[in-house]
Amino acid sequence: MASERVRCRVEEGVARVTLSRSDKLNALDRPMFDAIADVLARLRQVKGLRAVILEGEGRAFCAGLDVKSMLKSPLAAVEILQREADEATNLAQEVAYGWRALPVPVIAVTRGVCFGGGLQIALGADFRFATPDCRFSVMEIKWGIIPDMSGAATLRSLVGIDRAMELAMTGREFLAPEASELGLVSRVCEDPGAEAEAFVRTLLAKSPDALAGIKLLYQKAWALSDAEVMQEETRLQKQILGRPNQWKATLGSLFGLRLPFGPNRLKG
Repeated sequence: MASERVRCRVEEGVARVTLSRSDKLNALDRPMFDAIADVLARLRQVKGLRAVILEGEGRAFCAGLDVKSMLKSPLAAVEILQREADEATNLAQEVAYGWRALPVPVIAVTRGVCFGGGLQIALGADFRFATPDCRFSVMEIKWGIIPDMSGAATLRSLVGIDRAMELAMTGREFLAPEASELGLVSRVCEDPGAEAEAFVRTLLAKSPDALAGIKLLYQKAWALSDAEVMQEETRLQKQILGRPNQWKATLGSLFGLRLPFGPNRLKG
């Protein structure tokens, strides 16, 4: 499986998925969203799949949303938030939460930067192995929006509400050791790719039924209403997108402007 944006090869039951837009630090444009969703759909059909290693090409895991490309096509930003009546996730959420739906262990290998939507994709994995200098950020506040790629559903099982809100409200950057202390990173190591490969070899010696059962059981035990959380993400984001305060935040981040914000118009 391969596309312009994502490469995937499956060998001996192990899928190695690579976000492939290294010139943009694997930032998420509309083709990237579509490519990740396509790979996820194809992996669900792979017989004998045992594990997935997810990484980014080049210097970074993923720098988050490619805001400039989305500004050129505002309709694309709206489209990825749409969901059919019978779907639990929209496209934005599927590319992150879809890794949780796979009945096999998924390990995200992060280096360089893991920002915004990239962090939400990594949080959708079951484990995150990171280099010590990997930088993380819940960055959406920079653009005047909320995390809306299932981050509220995945983050809540890893950190307390106060820490989650502090990270989301400030958008500050932090390194892998702090991410590990917070519970966002499973293992900090100099070569997370090699560590992930060794970890997968350990898992291949275990019963795939037991591994799938553990993943399903623990997800239910830690998060009983993820679908409702993700619907709320979308409802709030639709109120925020395109409003004056969101544009002011985005213009401020892109051009270093300090524009005064207007009053909160969010409906509870």
